[in-house]
Amino acid sequence: MIKFISAGVSIFLISVMFNHTFAKDLAKPTVMLANVYHSGIDLSDYWVSEKYDGVRAIWDGKHLVSRGGNIYHAPRWFVKDFPKYTRLDGELWLARQKFEALVSVVRDKQPDDKAWKAIKFMVFDVPSSPKIFTQRINLIKKTLASLNIPWLKAVKQWKVSSHAKLMMQLKKITQVGAEGLMLHRGSSYYKGKRTGDLLKVKPYQDAEAVVIKTIGGKGKYKGLMGAILVEMPSGQRFKIGTGFTDLERRNPPKAGETITYQYRGETKNGIPRFASFLRIRVLER
Repeated sequence: MIKFISAGVSIFLISVMFNHTFAKDLAKPTVMLANVYHSGIDLSDYWVSEKYDGVRAIWDGKHLVSRGGNIYHAPRWFVKDFPKYTRLDGELWLARQKFEALVSVVRDKQPDDKAWKAIKFMVFDVPSSPKIFTQRINLIKKTLASLNIPWLKAVKQWKVSSHAKLMMQLKKITQVGAEGLMLHRGSSYYKGKRTGDLLKVKPYQDAEAVVIKTIGGKGKYKGLMGAILVEMPSGQRFKIGTGFTDLERRNPPKAGETITYQYRGETKNGIPRFASFLRIRVLER
């Protein structure tokens, strides 16, 4: 069964990693952010593309910049032929399920030429264009074809006719390691905000773990539970700090209870990625 998670968890984790590595370099770019897809949406005006498991980047004519305004220090050869007057929105991407390896390369202020040769900039939009998205797709293709840079790639866009077919495509593409799908309204203009013109379609998996202990919160959660330490059947332990309501933080799961959590893939060490609390398992009598 396919379910959907709220947007923002992966972006938050990426932001944390980069803010600890870089001082802020530039003003934050205004970028188009996605809402979460749900059934019942008219798909006739939407384009579909793969959601790449990479890091969001804006080419501003001089630098590749993160959502937080940090410069990705790519080698000079990587960006020297990028367009000077056209902004590009996309993902720095290594390969499916290679997110951790990608981050270890692009967050380095001293770029590793050999490692960067495996990275591509997957372009899915042109913020500087006043055209609608369907026209921007053609602009991307035309611009990138004229540049002829092997690592500068246009994200493939296609159409889907129904929710059922979209779900079939989601299942198929995630089974081969993709993160999910994106929907982009063809008649929409680029907006530097969160909008229903852009939608994420992502599945998640769920599993159970035993609570070992609770961990006190900080900041707005001071005096409440901040996270729980749980143990998987394999014996591996990890923390879950998202998915809780304020009431659940005041009355958190107790040590020894079994909880259900949702997650999206695993790290190379077998730890669930982006784990989020769902519920305490109710044991049958």
